[in-house]
Amino acid sequence: MNPSLINWPAVFVAAISSFAIGGVWYNPSVFGTAWMKDSNLSEEQIKQSNMSKTFGFAALFSLVSSANLAAFLAEPTTTTSWGATAGFLAGIWTFAAIATHSIFEQKSWRHIFINGGYSVVSLVVMGAILGAWR
Repeated sequence: MNPSLINWPAVFVAAISSFAIGGVWYNPSVFGTAWMKDSNLSEEQIKQSNMSKTFGFAALFSLVSSANLAAFLAEPTTTTSWGATAGFLAGIWTFAAIATHSIFEQKSWRHIFINGGYSVVSLVVMGAILGAWR
C-alpha cells in the first residue's frame, strides 16, 4: 500500500455512492418494506428516530469503509476491474459478518440477504469508483 496513491476526492464520492445505493435499495418499492417488516420496525418508529444521528453515523461508517478499501487499492496497478473485484471480496466478508450476528439475533434469511446484499453491491460500486478514479 502506498498512502500517497489514495485519491481522497474519490474516497468521498465512493462513500456518498453508498447513500445513493441505500436510497434505492431500502426504498419501500424495492426492499424497504420487507426490511422494515423483518426488522420489526414501523414507519412511525423510523420517523421518531434521530435521523441526524442515524445518517451522521452512516456517513461516518461509509467514509471509513471507503477509506479502508482505498488503502487496500492504493497500488499503481489498480484498475476499475480490480477495484470492483476487491469491493466484491470485501462485500462477501461483510456479508458473512452480517449473517453471523443476524443468525444470533434470529433474523430471517430474507433480512440477512437484504442487508448483506446491500453491503456487497455498495462495496463493489465503491471499489469500482476507487479503481477508476486514479
